[in-house]
Amino acid sequence: MPGAAPTPEEGLEVLDVNAVRRWAVLVRSAFAARRAEIDALNVFPVPDGDTGTNLFLTFDGAVDRTLTEPADTGAGDLLVVFAKNLLWSARGNSGVILSQLARGLAEACQGEAVIDGATLAKGLVVGDRRAWEAVTDPREGTILSVSRAASAAGSAEAASGLHAVAAAALESGRSALERTPQQLDVLARAGVVDAGGAGLVLLLECLERLCAGDDGRLVLSLAKSGRRGLRPFGPAVMPSPLDLEPEADETAPEYEVMYLLDDATDATADALRDRLVELGDSVIVAGADGTWNVHAHVDDIGPAIEAGIEAGRPRDIRVTRLTQEQSPTGRLPSVQPAPEGPGLVACAPGDGLADLFREVGAVVLPTGPGKRTTTGELIAAIRERHEAGARGVIVLPNDGDTELAAAAAARAVADEGIETLVVRSRTPVQGVAAVAVFEPSASASANVLAMQFAAAGTRHGAVTIADRPALTSGGRCEPGDVLGIVDEDIVVVGSDLIKVGAAVGARLLSSGGELLTVLVGDGATLELGEAVAEAARHERREVESTVLRGGQPVYPLLLGVE
Repeated sequence: MPGAAPTPEEGLEVLDVNAVRRWAVLVRSAFAARRAEIDALNVFPVPDGDTGTNLFLTFDGAVDRTLTEPADTGAGDLLVVFAKNLLWSARGNSGVILSQLARGLAEACQGEAVIDGATLAKGLVVGDRRAWEAVTDPREGTILSVSRAASAAGSAEAASGLHAVAAAALESGRSALERTPQQLDVLARAGVVDAGGAGLVLLLECLERLCAGDDGRLVLSLAKSGRRGLRPFGPAVMPSPLDLEPEADETAPEYEVMYLLDDATDATADALRDRLVELGDSVIVAGADGTWNVHAHVDDIGPAIEAGIEAGRPRDIRVTRLTQEQSPTGRLPSVQPAPEGPGLVACAPGDGLADLFREVGAVVLPTGPGKRTTTGELIAAIRERHEAGARGVIVLPNDGDTELAAAAAARAVADEGIETLVVRSRTPVQGVAAVAVFEPSASASANVLAMQFAAAGTRHGAVTIADRPALTSGGRCEPGDVLGIVDEDIVVVGSDLIKVGAAVGARLLSSGGELLTVLVGDGATLELGEAVAEAARHERREVESTVLRGGQPVYPLLLGVE
């Protein structure tokens, strides 16, 4: 019988509603037991890795929200509810991708009272497709690689039964996880596998144990030891620095292309987005109901506009040569949104930054390592701005690991008729640059284009303290060393905060710039920021500098050059 608990030798033939519930609870327990281990799979030797924490909190929130569902729900319909709850509670990019994997699985299983091997295999494939679609710039060597390998292997065993599908997906996922350092140099340098991929393998292992009828003993082992019974994540083999190819020095695209697109469908808009990503970067294709705002940085103008013609009817086309544009001052205006103007929602990792964003009338949501803003919190804040009379809402994630959550929130409220646009601000300094050009009397679409340009035109760096030995692009580091980061790569290793901060600032200024912004972190002083700004400007006295109290954790200094 489907609902009967099998012996370990029997295994399950189908997943009924109770088995789906057991799977969800088991995964939550596994994430709780392994969260610290996944957090430690960090490409930087600093204590800001929180993928494991994000995955646990995402699953924990979804399980709690789903417990109220009636017991007579079919397995497929329960998955539909659970996928929606996962999206609501999603934290970090890995949490959002996990919610999209669940969404695809639910779409394949919807309406099914029980889930057999063929349906599970189909769900893995649809989930993988949804996950890849959710990422603007998908890369091999990530959770997406693990998903693609697992879904392909599971699909190949569709006719072999439930456990065969789960076992094949797990084994192939493990192999893909072990290959991630070969696909991303940053993982190889750090000697780790991809953290998000590790989380997905853990989820698949729980599924395989459940289908094998072995989940009861696994729960007991987790309760006793926190991880016994689960396979450890294989350590990555760190190659010699001589074996690693240096990253190419990419130059920014020459032109900014913007237009409104009418008569487009979701499908043609998705195809346009994919095409623009091939042509350049800083791509935004946002909208609904047939009208879309399009923005991209490209080297070749013609194909970017031709792609729009293929997708719909472009109008209000604007082309700007990026190399001739002057950037904003970066000083925050003290303004409030106009009564009928756009609303702002901003994520902030520190009290000082929160105050800065509130000065421009933003609803501020706390974020940061271990406490990333959830999709649900963003949805609630967007609705709050909309109900207050805002004509369109602009979201500033200010964190690369919250960007997908912001995009997911925008898609969710689009069904309610709320225009929501996301600025791709991946760091707080980019968010500060973006709000500096916010104009309360302008439309949301006009504002987001100017704000995206300001954010994309801000080169960023940071200073932090190493918490473990590692081999970095800037040399070997030991715990306690001061690390200088430029564009998400460690380029300086030293012992003095001012000297390392000045070196980061000088590197950012070496390719030009008019304003240096320094955000001082929690526990650091404004005097430290002033000293770093003064030292960084030693060779560029014409450059202005602004030192602000950010209050962010982990990073005593965040720097940006516009």
